[in-house]
Amino acid sequence: AGLLAAGVPLAPVMAFWVSSPLMDPEMFILSSASLGLSFTTAKAIATIGIGLMAGFATHAAMAGGFLENPLRGAALTACGSSGCGDISCGPTEQKIQWRFWTDTGRRKQFADASLETGWFLTKWLVFAFIIESLMTAYVPADIIVDWLGGDRWWTIPAAVVTSVPAYLNGYAAIPLMARLIDMGMMPGAAMGFLLGGGITSVPAAIAVFVLVRRAVFIWYLVLAATGAMTAAMIFQATI
Repeated sequence: AGLLAAGVPLAPVMAFWVSSPLMDPEMFILSSASLGLSFTTAKAIATIGIGLMAGFATHAAMAGGFLENPLRGAALTACGSSGCGDISCGPTEQKIQWRFWTDTGRRKQFADASLETGWFLTKWLVFAFIIESLMTAYVPADIIVDWLGGDRWWTIPAAVVTSVPAYLNGYAAIPLMARLIDMGMMPGAAMGFLLGGGITSVPAAIAVFVLVRRAVFIWYLVLAATGAMTAAMIFQATI
């Protein structure tokens, strides 16, 4: 939100949103131990590919006149003071003053912006984690096993569609996917579930939802589903 308010185009921010939740060093190590190095490497490659796809697709959409002014009004108010003080100023030619703590006015601006933005994000993320906890507690893993197990043709689409609204947790999903693969689930379906769910986990999706306008949020979901579906099918076809 701070980058968007400061004038950074939506395309690179969307690429970051989509790819960032999918892989990190800890995730790579844990996934390699449970799912194998080849599967994890394929997921890392898919992460880069989905991020590039999301960024370039968003760039093309914006070039066509779509997705203008992505931030919601509340998000603009919360994060606007964290940049140059004017949400409409965009990039500036002024020299950046990194040592803001040497100026009383800048210290106050920093503290006010931190409190305002922190409260804005905290209240929504607490709500998001409560929803995720309820889903983890009351949606039995056996249901996912029954729906996504086997090698039926619709398993990959079902895995992606299921993962978008009903994601468990990045680390909790690893042993679940390992068990499903051992039970006969197609590796491509497991890949689709991990990719689609990683992008649109409940906390991540709600954080994006409260920051951007509805059209941008729908575009974000479309990119997540399309990228996960494409990567999963390519992975299944190449193994």
